[in-house]
Amino acid sequence: VQLQASGGGLVQPGGSLKLSCAASGFRLDYLAIGWFRQAPGKERERVSCISSHDGSTSYADSVKGRFTISRNNAKNTVYLQMNSLKPEDTATYYCTAENLALSCGVYSEADFGSWGQGTQVTVSS
Repeated sequence: VQLQASGGGLVQPGGSLKLSCAASGFRLDYLAIGWFRQAPGKERERVSCISSHDGSTSYADSVKGRFTISRNNAKNTVYLQMNSLKPEDTATYYCTAENLALSCGVYSEADFGSWGQGTQVTVSS
C-alpha cells in the first residue's frame, strides 16, 4: 500500500495549485481519502476529506470555498484543487486513506491508517 502526494510548489498569494494523491497496489475508490497539512511548529490538521460510500466531502473552515477535493477513479487518483491561496496555507500536505464506514468528516487523524509522503506548498510573494 503506497500513497504518493504530488503537485506542491511555490505560488504567490492568490494563486492556485492542484495536488494529486496517487495509489499503487490498491484501489482508492473504495476508501475514504483525507488531505492533511502540517506547518512548521504546528500540529497536523485535516484540510479536506472525501468519503467512499456516498462521496460526501468535508472541509476545514479555513479552506471552505477555496479548496475542492475530487476523485478520478479511472486514474486511481484523488485531487485537491487549491485556489486563492494564502500565506497561511503554507505547509507540507499529506494524503491518507482508510476504509471508513461513516462519512469521513466524523473521523480524526488517528482513524486514517495509510499515509503518503508529503508535498510542500509554499505561498509567498
